[in-house]
Parts: sequence; C-alpha cells; structure tokens
Amino acid sequence: MKMKRIFTLCIAVCTIITGFAQTDTTGKQAQDDTIRIGGMTIIRRAGAKDEVKREKEYKMRNRRNSDKPSNLSTNWFIFDMGFANYNDKTDYASAAAQAYAPGSNRTWFDLKDGKSRSMNIWIFMQKLNVAKHVLNLKYGLGLELNNYHFKQPIRYQENTIAIVDPPRVILDGTVGRSYKKNKLAADYLTVPMMVNLNFTPKKNDGFGFSAGISVGYLYSARNKTRTSDEGKQKTKDDFELEKWKLAYVGELSLGPVRFFGSYAFKTMYERGLDITPYTFGFRFSNW
Repeated sequence: MKMKRIFTLCIAVCTIITGFAQTDTTGKQAQDDTIRIGGMTIIRRAGAKDEVKREKEYKMRNRRNSDKPSNLSTNWFIFDMGFANYNDKTDYASAAAQAYAPGSNRTWFDLKDGKSRSMNIWIFMQKLNVAKHVLNLKYGLGLELNNYHFKQPIRYQENTIAIVDPPRVILDGTVGRSYKKNKLAADYLTVPMMVNLNFTPKKNDGFGFSAGISVGYLYSARNKTRTSDEGKQKTKDDFELEKWKLAYVGELSLGPVRFFGSYAFKTMYERGLDITPYTFGFRFSNW
C-alpha cells in the first residue's frame, strides 16, 4: 500500500514538470533586444531593422551662474583705517579769525604728525551693476570718526556767553601745566555715492577704482584733553562746526589691497577759520 502511494506521487510530479516544460511555439514571438548607450536606445528585432531612439536631456541649471557676479551685491560692515588732516587757508589777521580764536596764528592748529586719525565704519555698501559689471554704482551708509591731535595747548569752549560770535578757542597758558593729549573729535553720519569701474568683474580681489561724493551730518563733536594737573577732561559742543559736510570721495582696488580717500568741498567751520579736512588710508572690505 505504501509503495503504491509513492508510485502515484512520482507520476503526478512528472506530469506537472512535463506540463511546464512544454513550449507553445505557435503563439509566442521572439523577444526584442534593447541596448542603452548614454542618451541613445537601440532596439534590435529579429528579422527587422534596428530602431534607434534618442532620449531628451533635461538639465537643471542654476538661475545664477557662480562665475557671474550678482547685479546687486551688499557688503556689510566695512572698516577704514587711515589718517586725518586738513588744509589751513585761514587769514589769521582777519577780524573773523580773531573773533573765533583770539590771539590765534597758524601754529595754533598744527597737528601732530601721524597722530591724527580717521576711522570709518560703514554699516553697509551696495554695488549696483550698470553695464556688464564693469560700470557700477556704489553707495552706502556709515560713520566717519575723525580725530585731530593738536601740538599746541588750545582748548575749545562751550558757548555760554549770550553774545554774537563769542570766542570758541583759547590758548591755555596755565603755568606748570603740560598736555599729554589734546584732540578735537568730529563724527559724521555719512552717505557716499560713487561711480565704480571694475576691470576684473569676475574676481573678488580685482582691480578698479571708484569716485564720487559723500554727504555727512555732524552728530557729535568734543574736545578731549589730558593734562598733568587736571587729568582727563572732555568738552562737548558743536563748536560752530559746519553741520553738513560735502566731500569728494574715492576708492582704489589693487587686488587684495584697497585704499580710500576724501577731500571736503569747503571749510569745516561755520565762521572764522578756513580749514578744509581730508582723509586717506586703507579699506577692509570684500570688494
């Protein structure tokens, strides 16, 4: 009985295998061969000509080429370090000069060599493309901080006298007093506007120059001294300095090294003195 069951199972298995092994050659066609080469597909059919299909390429392209500068770029927190000086054309024999600084002469306002400094902090500057990134417009907003260190012991006075054209500067003749520090600080909120020529627009450290004008508003002025007997003293006033400062400004880019300069349109004083300030130095910026 057991042998009969085994024999029957073997016959059933052989029947199933034979059924799968049979091939219907009447209804099945030969399969196509497909070959892919890059963006081209070749379909080979038995007894027929090869068919070639080219696939369409879709490339994702950035809207902004990394090699091409932006039409509008912003540079944050640019720093200038340099020297402050001025051109003194005052007629000290005039009544106006003597009213502002009684007894003054040209040596009163002489500056210490290398001590008078200019430090500018530009909150931002923007460069707007005008033509092919070679011709640009540059503008910004920042603070101009100018410090004038005097050789002579002159002192600026607050306006405490209710008279017309009071004296504002005197020469300190206190016996035994020596000055370790004597400076006038004049700080401006300034907006520069320049035309920029960039000869290497695809380089950050390129070559070019800028020229234009700036408009500054005097927001703080003070006379700071440090003497042997008084120590540190500070007098805050506008000292009848011009509230508005208009200046020619320029910038020179020589690769990674950049320079700045400015020259005011006119005197920095409202009356009495004909003293025109200028500055020059190094600029630390990305472009």
